[in-house]
Amino acid sequence: MISLLLLIFLVELGAHLVNTIGASTINDLLWTLYLALPTETSKQETEKKKLQKDFLTIRRDLNATSSQDQFAKWAKLRRQHDKLMEQLEQMKTSHDASKAKFDSYVNILRWLATTGLKFILPFWYAKQPMFWLPHGWFPYYAEWILSFPRAPLGSVSIASWQTACTGVVMLLSDTIAAFLGLALGAKVAQKQPANPATEKGPIPKSQEARSKKDS
Repeated sequence: MISLLLLIFLVELGAHLVNTIGASTINDLLWTLYLALPTETSKQETEKKKLQKDFLTIRRDLNATSSQDQFAKWAKLRRQHDKLMEQLEQMKTSHDASKAKFDSYVNILRWLATTGLKFILPFWYAKQPMFWLPHGWFPYYAEWILSFPRAPLGSVSIASWQTACTGVVMLLSDTIAAFLGLALGAKVAQKQPANPATEKGPIPKSQEARSKKDS
């Protein structure tokens, strides 16, 4: 079974990743993975793509057919065009409904796995010590703060451990972002051409004196 210390850290890390990446981006990624599975929704998506391809083909033929010179062929293509458009609109409505239902389920699960656990775990394990501090190493007020709100005195409470994990995750995130910013900045600086004026170097004194004399 996973350690409670590690679980708290993973919950804080997951919540930070969700806030950084964005809920909509995660939902779209999970939806794409869901469509890759052999489900009824994925079959409908495959059929929808096939209908879209047929629709574009008939639409191209319809635009290339004259309604005056080839009326019979144009009318037949028009009926096929309208029929496929109606089917596509129905499938789009069904697709949007399935996507909205999927997003609602994912939002609930994501909330339970991040925000929900951030409230439930500290309440459930409020009296359980995460680990004990070395005896006599910290003053009384420090032990009281670290054991707040209901952990035994001399231990680290789950609330204190949760706060520490949040700080570590934020520090790691800022460090990684700073390193990536420096790396990308250095890469962009290498791609930029040097200024021709700086490559020429300083003007020799003899040339400078000659130019002054000519003026």
